[in-house]
Amino acid sequence: MKAAIAQSGKFSPPTQNPRSPLAMVETAFLASAASLIWLINYYFPLGPVLRMFFPVPIALIYLRWGHRAAWMAALVSGLLLSLLMGPSRSILFFIPYGLLGVQLGAMWRRGARWEFSIGTGALIGAFGFFFRIWLLSILLGEDLWLYMTTQITELAEWGFIKLGLLQQPSLPLIQAIAVGTILLNNVIYLFIVHLVSLLLLDKVGNPIPRPPGWVQVLFDYEE
Repeated sequence: MKAAIAQSGKFSPPTQNPRSPLAMVETAFLASAASLIWLINYYFPLGPVLRMFFPVPIALIYLRWGHRAAWMAALVSGLLLSLLMGPSRSILFFIPYGLLGVQLGAMWRRGARWEFSIGTGALIGAFGFFFRIWLLSILLGEDLWLYMTTQITELAEWGFIKLGLLQQPSLPLIQAIAVGTILLNNVIYLFIVHLVSLLLLDKVGNPIPRPPGWVQVLFDYEE
């Protein structure tokens, strides 16, 4: 299979019936796994170690059984977390990680290039970040975006002073720095998710598209 992938850059998706009992069992199992990873990370945070696996189970379902099973898994994960942790936290899993799982599965199943899947995933991740800020601002009764921009303003003013610049950073510049930082953070996160999935999903027989040449050289990856 790896040789075929190396030649074409794509792979043929499985042809199993997504309505079969096996598909239902795997969907339920991987949806539970996604919920469990989120639950463990919430109560026993391990930094980025578990976070990089958040969208992987749902993406794996898409690779194996298609879009219907993947959407079902994302919804089931959200429902499980709603029962265990409450609706607000389940929504914060579904947006963006449930959506990312479906998006990554769709990109990988179609053999999309890493640049495209990472780019679209970063946009979904950025949307999820702003959704989180909006939802938490409502729940806490505080404008978290204003708080964030205030912190960035203080950091930018410190940087301007160190650079010998006397002017004050403008609000559009501060907001552009904030948005750029959020997008860069999501690009790095999606790149790590791709690396983890490249190693993990190959082992279970559901490989993702091959990485760009510079990634293979950098990590000494062999087909």
